[in-house]
Amino acid sequence: MSVAITETVGSQARLSVEEFLVHPNEKDFELVDGQLVERHMGFESSHIALELSVLLVLFNKAHRLGWIQGSECGYRLPLPGGDTVRKPDVSFVSFQRLPATGKFPVGYPAVAPDLAVEVVSPNDLFYEVETKIKEYLQAGVRLIWIINPATRSVQICRHDGTSVRLSETDDLDGEDVLPGFRCSINSLLEIPHA
Repeated sequence: MSVAITETVGSQARLSVEEFLVHPNEKDFELVDGQLVERHMGFESSHIALELSVLLVLFNKAHRLGWIQGSECGYRLPLPGGDTVRKPDVSFVSFQRLPATGKFPVGYPAVAPDLAVEVVSPNDLFYEVETKIKEYLQAGVRLIWIINPATRSVQICRHDGTSVRLSETDDLDGEDVLPGFRCSINSLLEIPHA
């Protein structure tokens, strides 16, 4: 998830996606309306994102539906205004929208993911999360999962404008984006033990 620390280049200068690609600390930032926004994931949010990534990768290997990506993969979102590259904590793009051509896409694909997952960290601000949801929906993301470890809940937002909040006793469902995928929210939030 991103943090509300914006670094401007020069005085109000904006970066293009091409300039962002060669930024020395590019992996630590997102590009929002041409401005750098620093990203921070805490230990817990990183662990939860990795747990979910593993489940999605295993599901996808069995079903061959598309690309599963982690938090360093960025997407050039088709939004008005300056260039925007968002990096969900976990994401999925179907082969229908980003075909497997025998080579990996270069740079930031100019496509919104079908599924964007954000895991809330303690330093994330409410308005930042809301802004990301709005941008994802505006860019055409079909399904968004906002996992909040502090409340042990997941907010589901869909491109059709519907949303629902699930508790730790519920399951995440891939719906029509990842048909057949299910996992227990409690298992994602579980603290590992020896």
